Amino acid sequence: MSERRKYRLFEVTGIELEYMVVERGTLRVLPMVDRLFKDVAGRVVSDVARGAIEWSNELVSHVLELKTARPTGRIASAGPAFAREVHYINAALEKHNAMLLPTAAHPLMDPYTETVIWPHAHNEVYALYNSIFDCRGHGWSNLQSTHLNLPFANDEEFGKLHAAVRLVLPLIPALAASSPILDGRPTGYMDSRMEAYLHHQERLPELMGSLIPEAVFSQEEYYRVVFDPIGRALAPFDTAHVMDHHFANSRGAIARFDRGAIELRVIDIQECPAADLAIAELIVAVVKALVNGRWVSTYLQRAWHEADLLAVFMRTIKDAGKAVIPHKDFLVMFGVMDADRMPAQKLWEHLFRELGGQLSPGARKVIAHILEHGSLAQRIMKRVGRAPSREGIIKVYARLADHLERNEPFA
Repeated sequence: MSERRKYRLFEVTGIELEYMVVERGTLRVLPMVDRLFKDVAGRVVSDVARGAIEWSNELVSHVLELKTARPTGRIASAGPAFAREVHYINAALEKHNAMLLPTAAHPLMDPYTETVIWPHAHNEVYALYNSIFDCRGHGWSNLQSTHLNLPFANDEEFGKLHAAVRLVLPLIPALAASSPILDGRPTGYMDSRMEAYLHHQERLPELMGSLIPEAVFSQEEYYRVVFDPIGRALAPFDTAHVMDHHFANSRGAIARFDRGAIELRVIDIQECPAADLAIAELIVAVVKALVNGRWVSTYLQRAWHEADLLAVFMRTIKDAGKAVIPHKDFLVMFGVMDADRMPAQKLWEHLFRELGGQLSPGARKVIAHILEHGSLAQRIMKRVGRAPSREGIIKVYARLADHLERNEPFA
């Protein structure tokens, strides 16, 4: 989000998409983002500004982030710009026999032998993390996501937005899971990225909490409940004072008071920007409906404890849309008044019927595709089968790379 001024609720959205760089044909992980940046910028940099979209490095050298240079007032309008950047990057990588690969986790990567931590600017922060946690693991070095930044201008807006976001987080994997395979094998989780993420900071649990943020609804309360424990936990390790508390907060949605935004971080990246932005549009529409009290008041939304929301989240990261939500009170939050239990996909179908008219035509088409065929993780598993071979996995993920290049949803 822009630091020039604080935007009001839903005035704009900031969007970030992460991709991995792999070898064409074999899909071998290639830690060469610095080389790509040097090819384009003439020297190794951490950020590349290219008009509407900027590039940035990440913790590991095989992942790069594409992000809106400025928050956008209309999510769909960013789609063509993201697609153009994917084309441009793939063309730049072609001479290295490399390409971008979508989805939230590489299905064949061995993070204990293939991880290369970004060695250039800001490395002191990454080195600190590596010294504390050892970042050779799927929850650190093999995960790509979509981040949404939703703005707030003051404490009142923050409280309403935070209450709504907390309720939506457990539902997101049912729609967006795209990481069913790690180490060449199905993990039993449709969202393996988030399952690994849940465990990657267990040495300092204060940094993540329960993943679902605590029920706090003001800046003062957030600093006391969230940031102060993070600072105390990091203090014995961060003797050089290189870590910012905003950066260290690893919850599934984090408050960025420096930006005036809440950043959602539990969205697996999809097969193409069209799918990512369609999911972003629907999530924003649901959050907006909650903030506006479409189904229940903000007062009732605030009553949910993070442990109860995490229980729903654990179901959706495992079974995506097939996960059954057995809580009538939770369903009521979204306007379902006549059911004691419901599969998560059916709940998303209900939300799409309620709010689909607010989406762009392209987003409506993509969401209809997802609801008809299942999450990307489910579609991947239909293609590779229960006991996939390495060759079969490569074949399917190579097709996903083609869909990324063409910006088309995968059936």
